[in-house]
This record gives sequence, structure tokens and C-alpha cells, in this order.
Amino acid sequence: MATVRKQNLFNTITGSLRFAAFWIMVVAQLPIIILLPKRKKITVKYMAVFMKILLILASIKIVKHGQISKKRPLLVAGNHISVFEIATFPVMFGGSFISKNDVRHWPLVGYIANKFGVVFIDRRPSHALDALKLVQDEIAKISYPLYIFPEGTTTNGAYVKEFKSSLFNVAEGTDVTLQPVVTQYCFHDGTPIDEENLAEHFAYFDNAKQTQGPKCSRERSAFGQIFHVMVLGGFTVNVYMLPPPPLAGKDRKEMANAMHKIISDKYTEIQKR
Repeated sequence: MATVRKQNLFNTITGSLRFAAFWIMVVAQLPIIILLPKRKKITVKYMAVFMKILLILASIKIVKHGQISKKRPLLVAGNHISVFEIATFPVMFGGSFISKNDVRHWPLVGYIANKFGVVFIDRRPSHALDALKLVQDEIAKISYPLYIFPEGTTTNGAYVKEFKSSLFNVAEGTDVTLQPVVTQYCFHDGTPIDEENLAEHFAYFDNAKQTQGPKCSRERSAFGQIFHVMVLGGFTVNVYMLPPPPLAGKDRKEMANAMHKIISDKYTEIQKR
């Protein structure tokens, strides 16, 4: 039975070197990112290169199950355990994300995300119609998938939170295909990481936002989580691409409920194996 690698001086030094290499990579990539055109197909494709380097440095391995839909426009919805889904999806499928508007203003991260074609939405009710039109216009003109995390936050990996129906507005009354994707974290031998170790070491979340399962003894920043995973020697990500369900004619709440059930049921099933 696989367990979490014990932290010692050697692992800490190795993780520190990997983390330093990550920042060197970011700095080295900046001139390329600056020169690439903003929000163009070539720049979105380059995000996969950028994220692949991160996954290699963090020793994250991907095991793919199923196929991404070839239908377009395509909106992919998945559960959200940590920052590593943001790296995993572009490497596997290409494409970009729909994100809350706050990220646009994060130092460096916001600039890079904007370049990489991330669609930012303002969730304030007074801006809902403008945000909806922005995303629908963006989806209509691109040939790559966009990803959403309908839970609206990350979790401890013990469950899948209820989905926010507002994020499915963009598919309501349109020909957008919705595809459910389930992410599972495992040790490198393929054993699913148990709830306690997920919460303590591999998931990235806010204790106050969890309604089920264990909490972590120490909350980390996003970059703190990346460093911690590097010290631990990484993990394996199983990504299950499930068939798009028939949702034509459904409203956003029905879509959210249907997608949540599919993803939650599948996640519960694979965690029990």
C-alpha cells in the first residue's frame, strides 16, 4: 500500500531545487509570452507547453481515460481539487478556461492568464448579462474547448460540491456541448489517495468552505501547495472523460444538477476502488 513520502532534508532540498527551477522557467518563458499575440490560437496552444514543464517539475503524471468530444463549441466541466487541474487540462486537451474576474488582477498570473485566452467573467449580479454575452461570443468563435469548475472553489477531495448553476448560463439555449470530466489523485502506483492524505497534503482548499470530509492542519497558498507537492514527489492524476449527456432544451439549473450527479457519482465510484 502506497503512502505519503516522508519529508526529510533530502526531499526538502530536492523540492526546493524543483521549485527554483519552476520560477526560472516562468522568468525564461516571459519574453516568449510577451511576444506571442494575446488570446490567439497559437498562444493558447503554447499554454500546454508552459503547463507541461510545471507538471514535469512537480512529478505529476497523467493517465487518460476516454476521449474529449470533437463537437464544437465545447464546454468541459470538472471537479476541482487543487491548482494542478489548471495545468492538467491544457496539457491533455489544449484549450483554455473560464475564470472569475478577480484572477485578471493577480500580479503576473492575471497577465499570463489573459494572454493564454482565459475568459474572465464578473460574477456580480449587476454585470451578469454582460458577462454572459462575453463568454457566449468567445465560445462561438473559437475551435478549442473551454473549461469550467462549477463548484466555484477547490475542495478537500472527499466529495464534489454542488455546482453553481450560473456557470451554465453560457450553454442555456445554445448549441454548446457540455462534457463532464472527473479528476482523481492517486499515488504513483495507482492507489487512490485517501481522504485524510488528500486533505492534508495534495488538495488545495479553504477549510471554512468545506462541508464534508477532513480538513487540513495547515492551509497553504497556491505556490506553497506547488512547493509542498514537489517535496512529496508528486502524484498521478487519473482523468476520466465521460460522454456528453443529452441536455438540449434544459435550463441552467437542470444542466448543473445533471452534470453534478454524473461527476459526483463517478468520483465516488472510482474513489472506492
